[in-house]
Amino acid sequence: MRVRVDEDRCAGHGMCLTLCPEVFAMSDDGWAVADPEEVPVGLEDAAREAVQNCPERAINAISENTD
Repeated sequence: MRVRVDEDRCAGHGMCLTLCPEVFAMSDDGWAVADPEEVPVGLEDAAREAVQNCPERAINAISENTD
């Protein structure tokens, strides 16, 4: 699973950082960033919760096929 933050939509609320600090951080400009974009194993549920709770709907989750 990968996540990306749309910097044009992010308002810097920090909800994602609160819910999943292992994946999300705040930039020097005060906007959320996904670091790393690749969600580590075991943190998928927390990352999904961050996606679902973003007030601006600025986070996109991309599932990867494991064929």
